[in-house]
Amino acid sequence: MSTGLLLLALFAMVYTVFAKWLSSTVLTAPMLFLGFGYALSGTGLMPVGETEVLLHVVAELALILLLFLDAAQTDVTALRRHHVWPSRMLVIGLPLAVIFGTLAAWPVLPGLPLAAVALVAAILAPTDAALGLAVISNPVVPKRERRALTVESGLNDGLALPLVLLFASLSAEAMDGAATDWVAFGLKQILLGPLVGASAGWIGAWAFLAAKERGMTTETMEGIGAISLAGASYLAAGEIGGNGFIAAFVAGLAFGNVVRTRCRFIYEFTENEGQMLAWGAFFLIGLALVPQALAHLELWMLAIILPSLFVVRPLAIWLSLIGTDAAPRTRLFFGWFGPRGLATALFALLVVPQIDPKLGEPLLMLAVNAVWISALLHGVSAVPGARWYGAWRHHGKANKSGGAPARGIRD
Repeated sequence: MSTGLLLLALFAMVYTVFAKWLSSTVLTAPMLFLGFGYALSGTGLMPVGETEVLLHVVAELALILLLFLDAAQTDVTALRRHHVWPSRMLVIGLPLAVIFGTLAAWPVLPGLPLAAVALVAAILAPTDAALGLAVISNPVVPKRERRALTVESGLNDGLALPLVLLFASLSAEAMDGAATDWVAFGLKQILLGPLVGASAGWIGAWAFLAAKERGMTTETMEGIGAISLAGASYLAAGEIGGNGFIAAFVAGLAFGNVVRTRCRFIYEFTENEGQMLAWGAFFLIGLALVPQALAHLELWMLAIILPSLFVVRPLAIWLSLIGTDAAPRTRLFFGWFGPRGLATALFALLVVPQIDPKLGEPLLMLAVNAVWISALLHGVSAVPGARWYGAWRHHGKANKSGGAPARGIRD
């Protein structure tokens, strides 16, 4: 195990040395860390049993921190008033993606209850900003489009999570025949988690601001405190029967909309820690899960994954942006660059223990195969796709097709 971790540390160091150059190629960080994990899987340097235990710990920590951080960097007021494109993609596009994904997967999974098919669609719905970094950080893509994709990918995992948990519970009841008190379940999931998260985020934010104004803390300590606040929200919600992941997401929303830009270093510090955890999670997925997923890759999985990438999301995003000033090419661009990444794998890992093993194991393999296929396809197309779209926008073709941003609309 120690030798494998040493190689991971060296690999991460080498990646950071060449990170700027790599950002201009088709090789993204998730692709490289997934691939490096897969390459080590056959060496025996990291035992699979120990790796799977480590994966669950790292994956849970990464999901908590990323949910908190993505939410904390979202200005809810501005999103509601000005961010037309991401608001439409989140409020309309995400539910449509789940609905269309369910309809597309239903003929492929005829023996499963509807709730289980909907669970598959919900797990494949969220997108990952890390896999689309070559697009959202590329200056050739206009700032408005980059910001829209960043906001959408940052928030859709938190918004998809309640659906994933709901469909997982419904699937468990349908397949196991166990009765569930849905009133109690709904109240705990919808009320207790957000209540704990909102309280913790609001109190924590004002405590940070008060300490900062009095010179009682430092920037480094603020970053550590933010990570602790995310973890505390998660654990506190679990203590009273609420959902900790939803609590961490809501805590981030409350925290960010009180602190805003007054403690910017918190975001920078926390984002660095979140990036390291995400890289570690991708590496462990490649090491522990990708070999199994490849061995179990079947035609029925491809019949779900490929339509999800090429049809379900593009159609959902296209329809969600009807009535806005998004040009047809802009809708296609947004629809394609919605890679499936860490949230898809982590949500599958989260619900597998709750559902029938006959569904849980295939679902996990499906999710992992979706992640590496998406990492490959979106990684290869990110740089050329960004250049193509940026060239089109900057050469004024948007004006000819009616896609120029309307005056008075800010996104």
